[in-house]
Amino acid sequence: MENLFNSTALPNMTLVPSAPHCENWTHIDMSTLIPTMYSIISIFGTVGNVLAISVLVHSNTSRSVANTFMVNLCVADLLFLLSLPLWAVYYSQSYNWTFGRATCKVCAALLHFNLYASIFFITCMSMDRYLAIVHPLRSLSARDPKIATFACVLVWVLACLCSAPTLVLRDLYATSDAGVRICGIKYPNETWFFALAWMKVIIGFVLPLIVICCCYGVIGRHLLADTGLVRMQSASHSVKKCAESREQRGRFERPPTPCPHQRSGNSKPLEGRGLQRVLWTVAAVVIAFFLCWFPFHCVTMLDVGNAYGWFDGCWVEWTIRNMTPITLCLGFSNSAINPLLYCFVGHHFRGKLGGLCKGLCACVRAREEEHSRQKRGSFSTRLSSFSRKLSDFKDLAIVENSCPA
Repeated sequence: MENLFNSTALPNMTLVPSAPHCENWTHIDMSTLIPTMYSIISIFGTVGNVLAISVLVHSNTSRSVANTFMVNLCVADLLFLLSLPLWAVYYSQSYNWTFGRATCKVCAALLHFNLYASIFFITCMSMDRYLAIVHPLRSLSARDPKIATFACVLVWVLACLCSAPTLVLRDLYATSDAGVRICGIKYPNETWFFALAWMKVIIGFVLPLIVICCCYGVIGRHLLADTGLVRMQSASHSVKKCAESREQRGRFERPPTPCPHQRSGNSKPLEGRGLQRVLWTVAAVVIAFFLCWFPFHCVTMLDVGNAYGWFDGCWVEWTIRNMTPITLCLGFSNSAINPLLYCFVGHHFRGKLGGLCKGLCACVRAREEEHSRQKRGSFSTRLSSFSRKLSDFKDLAIVENSCPA
């Protein structure tokens, strides 16, 4: 056990013990798979977050509570995504870090910082949606942009504190067998390993997930209750109007058409379709958060259980060694999915993005027209100057010819 906790960790933020008796198990080559996944996540995530920040900052409601959380979430994701290319090169070179000690520490801290900050901001957004939908009037004073800004500052501070141990412990370690310099963690003792692992699972996943599920569960129940009440009131009103119209028509008229609530068919009322879209969006947020990070935290718990001695065997060591980088990629993909879930799903955001693109195109077109106009003006000026010079030359020639020899 002492050798296990004094060994150098691989770049997946967990301690991977040596497994001399499991050498016959197939090892997944990460030198191509992980860099490819990191590159895809980095490109799409960077483009999506930059577009999201541009639209949110230039929108009319840029100072709203929801937009404040969205912008900070996109900035946190963007800071981390900018470091992913370095990790892609690191994996492609078989765990050889060539960017220096300071860069190793900063990139590892950004990795941990994003793990906590993104989840904290998603939790804040969930609580804001809960207050806005369930308590719209009583939460007016609480949903203030200044309070949202203070909450964002608090999230940044908490995320920095949670990632501070990584900044201190992460360092470069030379390996004698492979001849590479690993950007890994050497835990001082068992307590450090267990404390950071449990903090990562509980604070970085379990508690935020409970808060998010509670918020959206109450939101869903509230929306369903309100929609049911509206439908009951609408049906009662329709029945009353239908009965009054029947009495006015009299009994000698042709059979009346069925009342609205009696019509058959699969058509749904407008509020039902709108509610369905809202609930599906809410479900997508929770499901994406769960699916992206749950596998990684399961492997983390397997690593903790292996260290405690709860699990043993080659399958445990093989899973920890090979599945941790892959599940970590899945967790990182949440940074690229966040702009889609919180911004691009909404029709208003797509409209604002289209307006921003049209404005940029109009600005570029105006500059091109101005440049072309300046070119034409300059050409006209040069042509006019040349014409004047030619005219002066002709006049001078005439005067010289008219003079006596």
